[in-house]
Amino acid sequence: MSGLTETIARFINEKTIADFPEGTIERAKKVIIDTFAVILAGAGSEVEEPLMAYLNLSDEGGSSPVLGTERRCGVEMSALINGSFGHALDFDDVLSMMPAHPSAIIVAALIADLQNHPLTGRAFIEAYVVGVEVGARIAQGMTVGHYGRGWHGTGTLGTYSALGALTKAWGCDVDTTRTAFGIATSMVSGVRRNFGTMTKPLHTGLAARNALQATRLAMCGFTAAGNALESKSGFFSTYGVEASDPQVAINGLGNPWVMLEPGIALKKFACCYAMHRGMDGLLVLQARHGFKAEDVVSLECRMPPGGMLVLTYPEPVTGLEGKFSMQYGLAAGLLDGAYTLHSFEDDSVKRPGIHQLYQRINAHEDECCRGDDPLFETRSSGSRGYVEVEVVLRNGTRDMVRIHKAPGHPSRELTWDDIAAKFADCAHMAHIDQGRASDALARLRDLEHNNDVPGIVALLHH
Repeated sequence: MSGLTETIARFINEKTIADFPEGTIERAKKVIIDTFAVILAGAGSEVEEPLMAYLNLSDEGGSSPVLGTERRCGVEMSALINGSFGHALDFDDVLSMMPAHPSAIIVAALIADLQNHPLTGRAFIEAYVVGVEVGARIAQGMTVGHYGRGWHGTGTLGTYSALGALTKAWGCDVDTTRTAFGIATSMVSGVRRNFGTMTKPLHTGLAARNALQATRLAMCGFTAAGNALESKSGFFSTYGVEASDPQVAINGLGNPWVMLEPGIALKKFACCYAMHRGMDGLLVLQARHGFKAEDVVSLECRMPPGGMLVLTYPEPVTGLEGKFSMQYGLAAGLLDGAYTLHSFEDDSVKRPGIHQLYQRINAHEDECCRGDDPLFETRSSGSRGYVEVEVVLRNGTRDMVRIHKAPGHPSRELTWDDIAAKFADCAHMAHIDQGRASDALARLRDLEHNNDVPGIVALLHH
């Protein structure tokens, strides 16, 4: 029986867009468009300045575009920067079964070398879906215990998603693909302690660059172990837990396809996904009662066990820390009645009066929020159980709402209008001309019939 690395290499080599279930292309296009949007937004974020300074230090030429900027650079640097941009605002997709954000890694890797590997829209979708499947099934075999150990699955597991996409898009044979996975297994990295800093989105850029390097090295004849995932001293045994099982990954490949079941969540709010249900609950209560911050006596957010695992900043002092603070997310909603890209910038987190609100907000884990979810232990902190938000108002009103799924979850999909609005906002943040942005969006919306992915990318580069 073939091991996991061999099985994955054959899966990538053999599967095509003709094997995708009905509805896969439409779902994939939504996530791909969302991913281009958040890469653009990252070009207008605080990570742009140090990344451009780093690019200047490299003193390298190249023709690969840095989206949302006028800059071009080498292929691997492009993957690093565009990948980091994609996760800079924590506004990109979520695949809770990993748990990770694979799409910015895949897209950044696929667009890095379009000069030598031009892609049609159909080939782009095919590579993207295969890449998602591969990374997700490896994650399923690893179990959420990998994340519990302190690894950031975006930096580790996401590398394999990009590898799957690249080796598919570039037509690698089984041996080359297997070797690329072996090389990349010595490169995967990223620890959760860096959440709330610029290094968290850097994990995405590093994963894209590492996948690109591993694929190119394998194509050049570099060697690596052919069983690096499943061997005794390989990825599963080194990065996994007792329950990790490569056979689970083998059994899961394409059975069913991840894009349809469980599907990928898109973010309505530009912060950690673990915060979204609580924030959504607050907005529901505000819509019911029309209250403002000064009307609130107390606000309680009850989270499932493990729900606060990565929300480690009860009183944040920067925008990045605010993205990992349930207390701040609720306080900002009380003050503003809505969430925008500006909600998680430094000046919003530091505004006068917000610290006083923290005294009226209690965000904590509660065993009752475990619910009767039979897959509770396999789910991420942002999707397990449910979240309850309860408000007490000065007029004596007390009300509570229970949120099972965040907006943008596959069961609460963002509409095409939602995605178009998000794309426009993100393009505006990168100072992309509205006409060019609209043209790019229209072409991406019809991606499976578009034969010029480099032309789409050119519209999103100054």
